[in-house]
Amino acid sequence: MAILAVNAGSSSLKFSLHPLQGGQVQPSVLGGCIQGLEPGGTPEMDWTFAGQRHSEVLTVVPGESSFVQALSRLGTLLAGVAGAPTIKAVAHRVVHGGQEFRHSVVVTDQILERLSCLNSLAPLHQPHNLAGIRSFRKAFPELPQVACFDTAFHANLPEVGSAFALPASVTEQGVRRYGFHGLSYHYIMDTLQERSPRAQGRVLMAHLGNGASLCAARDGQSCATTMGFSALDGLMMGTRSGALDAGVLLYLMEQGWDHDRIQKLLYKESGLLGVSGISADMRRLRADGSPAAQRAIDQFTYRVVRESGAMAASMGGLDVLAFSGGIGEHDAVLRAEVCERLGWMGIQIDPARNAQATRDAVQAIHTDGSAIEVWVIPTDEGRVAARDAARLLHQGDDAPASKVNTVSEALEAVE
Repeated sequence: MAILAVNAGSSSLKFSLHPLQGGQVQPSVLGGCIQGLEPGGTPEMDWTFAGQRHSEVLTVVPGESSFVQALSRLGTLLAGVAGAPTIKAVAHRVVHGGQEFRHSVVVTDQILERLSCLNSLAPLHQPHNLAGIRSFRKAFPELPQVACFDTAFHANLPEVGSAFALPASVTEQGVRRYGFHGLSYHYIMDTLQERSPRAQGRVLMAHLGNGASLCAARDGQSCATTMGFSALDGLMMGTRSGALDAGVLLYLMEQGWDHDRIQKLLYKESGLLGVSGISADMRRLRADGSPAAQRAIDQFTYRVVRESGAMAASMGGLDVLAFSGGIGEHDAVLRAEVCERLGWMGIQIDPARNAQATRDAVQAIHTDGSAIEVWVIPTDEGRVAARDAARLLHQGDDAPASKVNTVSEALEAVE
């Protein structure tokens, strides 16, 4: 038995296969990503199995969807390389659950329809997440498809932190702070609590990547976060602006900018890419060395430091700081600069430990004398989604077992 966890984007499909042993979800035995799924793109699949990385360009059959062909190749891969364990369910990362969906759910037609109403709240993610679910439902009609929400971890934010200073006539429409990266924060918190008793206290988690946010948590529960109504708020990101004076948008509207142009600016042309004019990739900016690249790096770092102070203030102090996400896990320079600027709180990191923490393993990087623990935790959103799917299916164990034993068998429905 295994749970297949997936994250469908506009041009990519991330996947990981998690065995079930004794009812417990295990780390993935196979994982990877298929990119280039946009119209006219060249799909390429990269995956890791048994510690070895593989890559191949997928053949595109004229007239057929590249996503369907990607599913076909994924089915062959799972059957041939991973030994074809019985797939019990597919767990999907879905960015927005709105006010209604506070826990993972088994997807139905009605639920898909309600989730589609949230597309405008996360236009870069939600439509593609749901399109992925529809494709998998068609490919695997006998398998439960489970939607796991990034907003769910923040569902119990205190009202003082989730409410905007707007009239009730607006907020009653669901305009509030939701928060995102919840699957990642769930995993980080679980990992911290397994390793440190201080994780029951005041924890600041930094998910820093192309999408970036901070989350403050007490007693393992989210109590403040930088992302808000949409995934635009808070930190500067790869191509997103982060927090922005609403007056800027009013000004642009006065200059004749329409909705689509403003949306493209905020979601796709800002952040590291917009400031540098070079790239949204922090690694490329580090290597570039130009003043424009450094300006973008400095601004990104400053925003992390500034918002970290706000998060710590909301909790009345700090016991643990954890870095995650592509930048947080791999950029030792950024971690060092952020911790140095937060040194007034008593943070001290060990340079050697910090340098070693780029090895994709959980690592404590604080000194023995640091007043605050600092950790680097490679996140695993897929495992959290798989756990939720397994829990839901366990609750329905009295239902008939799926008749689909392999992914390849299910694909006969679309071939």
